[in-house]
Amino acid sequence: MGSPLDVATDMALSEMSQFLSRLTPEKLGGIIVMALVCLLIMLALYVAFFLLLMKIKKKVIKHFEKKNGKSLTLQFLEKAITVVLIIFFIVLPLGGRQIASSLLGSTAVVAAIVGFAAQDAIKDMFAGLQISIYKPFDVGSRIEFEDGTAGVVDSMTLRHVVISLLDTTKAIIPNSRANSMKVINYSYGDVPRSVEFKFPISYDSDVDKAKEVIRKTICSNALTLNTDEYDDNTPNSRSVYFLKLDDSALIMGATVRFPSNIKSEVLKDEINTNVFKALRENGIEIPYSHVDVIMKGPGNEQ
Repeated sequence: MGSPLDVATDMALSEMSQFLSRLTPEKLGGIIVMALVCLLIMLALYVAFFLLLMKIKKKVIKHFEKKNGKSLTLQFLEKAITVVLIIFFIVLPLGGRQIASSLLGSTAVVAAIVGFAAQDAIKDMFAGLQISIYKPFDVGSRIEFEDGTAGVVDSMTLRHVVISLLDTTKAIIPNSRANSMKVINYSYGDVPRSVEFKFPISYDSDVDKAKEVIRKTICSNALTLNTDEYDDNTPNSRSVYFLKLDDSALIMGATVRFPSNIKSEVLKDEINTNVFKALRENGIEIPYSHVDVIMKGPGNEQ
C-alpha cells in the first residue's frame, strides 16, 4: 500500500479520467461558453470600476472648482490622477509589473531613470507641478511673458499652458518654458489696475461742465472702481483734471481704476464710448483736425 499522498494522487487522476471520459463535445462547448461569459463579466466589472473611479475623480474636482473656482492646481491634479489610474488599471495588468521588475533588477536602472528624467516630457511635468504649487499665475490671470506672449491663462495640462491671446487665438507654451521665463502678472493678488485717459475738448467749451460730465460718466460705469466723492473745497477729491493747453484743444485727464479680472481693452472701449457720447449729448465739442481746400478756377488765377 502506498503513501497517503500517492493514494490521493491516484484518486484525483482516476476522477479526472472518469470526468474526461464522460465529457462530450456539447458539454465541453458549454463549459467554454460559461468560462467566456464569466471572463466577460469580470472584465466588464473591472472596466466599470475603472470608469466609476474616473467619474468620482471628475465629480470631486468639480466640487472643489465650484467651491474655490478653477485653478491650475486642480487642473494639474486632475491630469495626474488620470495618469495614475491609467497606469494602475491598464499598464500594470498588461505586463507593467514584469517590465518594472526587469528594469529594477538591472544595474543600468539608475542611468535609465536619469536619462529619462532629462526628457522634455518629464521636465514639463515637474515644471507644471511647480507652477501649480507656487502659482505665479492661475486660470484667468492676465499675463505677459518675456518673449512678448500676452493674454489670459486658459488652462494647463501635464505638458503645457494654454494662453488665450488678444485676438482669441491660443498659444500653447510648454510648462518648462512657462516656468523658466520671466512673467508679468497683471492680476497677481487681485490688486486693482488703472488706466490713464485723455479727452480733448474745444477752447470754447465750459471746462467745469466738461470735468463734471466726464467724472460722472466714469464713476457711473459698472466696470470701474472710481467713486464720485468730489468736493469743491477739497482739491484731492477731484478725479478729472485739466492737464494742458494743446494746439487745438484743451486736454482733460482722468485715472480710472478697475478690477484685475477686467481686460483693459474692454474698459477702454467702455469709457471712451460713454464719455464720447456724454460730451456730445451735453453740447461739448470734441475738436478734430481738418483741412480747408480752396479750388481756383481758370478766371481766378493770380
